[in-house]
Amino acid sequence: MIIRVRSRDGLERVTVPDGGAATVATLQSLIESQLGVPAAAQTLSLDPKLLLSTTPAAPAASLSDPSAPLSSLGLAHGSVVFLSYSGVSRSSAPPSAPLTPAGSFGRKMTMDDLIARQIRVSRQETPHCSAASFDRDAAHAFQLYVAETLAFAVKRGGFLYGRVSDDGAVVVDFIYEPPQQGTEEALALLRDPDEEALVEAIAAGLGMRRVGFIFTQAVGRKGGTGEYTMSGREVVQAAELQAEGGIPEWVTAIVKLEVGEDGAADVHFEAFQMSDTCVRLFKEGWFVTEFGEDDDPRLSRMKKDVVVGGKDVREVDNDFFLVPVKISDHQGSLSSGFPIENRITTVTLKALKNHLDRIKHLPFVKRISDFHFLLLLSRFLDVNADVPALAECVQRQATVPEGYQLLIESLAASA
Repeated sequence: MIIRVRSRDGLERVTVPDGGAATVATLQSLIESQLGVPAAAQTLSLDPKLLLSTTPAAPAASLSDPSAPLSSLGLAHGSVVFLSYSGVSRSSAPPSAPLTPAGSFGRKMTMDDLIARQIRVSRQETPHCSAASFDRDAAHAFQLYVAETLAFAVKRGGFLYGRVSDDGAVVVDFIYEPPQQGTEEALALLRDPDEEALVEAIAAGLGMRRVGFIFTQAVGRKGGTGEYTMSGREVVQAAELQAEGGIPEWVTAIVKLEVGEDGAADVHFEAFQMSDTCVRLFKEGWFVTEFGEDDDPRLSRMKKDVVVGGKDVREVDNDFFLVPVKISDHQGSLSSGFPIENRITTVTLKALKNHLDRIKHLPFVKRISDFHFLLLLSRFLDVNADVPALAECVQRQATVPEGYQLLIESLAASA
C-alpha cells in the first residue's frame, strides 16, 4: 500500500510492501530508506498539529509504539501520516528513481505504480551559479541591435561565452549570435555546425567556453510584457540548451523592454537557471513540446501527472522552474565594435579593412581583440592551428607574429 507522509518539506509517498503485517517500526524504516530521514530522528503522528509544534514533545496522537501494527491504527492505502524531524540534512537521501515512462504499451498499471512514479515539483531556492557578470560592450551591442533595428518586435538570441570563476560565478565576455529566425512568440536557432566549430576554436584559444544562452522577448508577445517571466515555449528551449550546456553553472539571460508608469521605456536584463527538476523533466521527455494558440503562456504542460503543492497536475506554473541569479557587469579585454555575424547586413572582408583603419593607432593585438573580427577572419585560417594560436595571442595580449599580421593585412587589402 501507499502511505502519504506530510512534513514541512511537502507531501511525499512511501510504499509499504505488506500492509497487513507492517508496524510503526516498518514505516519508520521505509521512511529512512525512501525519504532519507533516519528513524531515530523521526516523530510520527496522525495529528497535523505535529507540524505546527515548536517543541520536541509529540501530540497525543503520536505513533510512539514501534511494534503497533499499522492496521490497528486505522492506517490503510492512501492514509496520511505527519512527520517531524530536526537536526538532519536530507542531502544524503538516496537518489530518486529515473523519470521513466509508465511502461511499454499495453502494460497494466496499478494505482500503486502510478502514485510511486509521480514527481514532485517545487521551487529550487539556490542556484548552482553564484552570479552572472556581463561584459558591458557585449551586452550593449546585443541589446542595441534588438532595440534600434528590430525594435523588440521579434525575438533574438545568442550563446554566452566566458568562464566560470572559482566562486561559481559566470563571467560572460562575448556573445555569439547563430543563424536564426524570430517571431513574437518563438525563436528558431538555425545552427551551423561548421560556424560553431570556428566559435569553439576561438573560445578555446581565449581560454573561454560556452556558459549560457541569452534571448529577448518581443513587446507584442502573447499576454503582454510583465505578466509572466518566461513562456512555456521559452522554458522548454532554455531547458534544452541548459541540458546541452554540460556545466552546472549554465545561465539563461532574458532581455526585455519595460515601460514605466511615466511611459519611459527601459531595457532590462535578468538572469536565471532552470531548476534541476526542470532539466531532468526535459531530459526524460515529460514536457509537451507542441504549442497551440490557446495555450496559457504562463504554464508548462506535462505528458504525465506531477505533484505540485500536494496536487496531481499536468500544468505547472513556469515560475516553479526558474532559479534567479544575481546579475552584474564588468569591462572585459575584448571590444565589440566589429560588425556582428548573422544579422540583417552581411559582414564582408571590407569590414576587416574598415575596422583596422579605424583603430590603426592601437597596437596590432588590440586591433584584433574582438571576437566578431576573429570569427570572420577564422573563415580564412586553419581552424585547428591558426585560429587557436591567434586567439591565444589575444588572450595574452602578446605580439602577433609577423606572418599572421601580414596575412590579416593582405586579406583586408583584398576587399
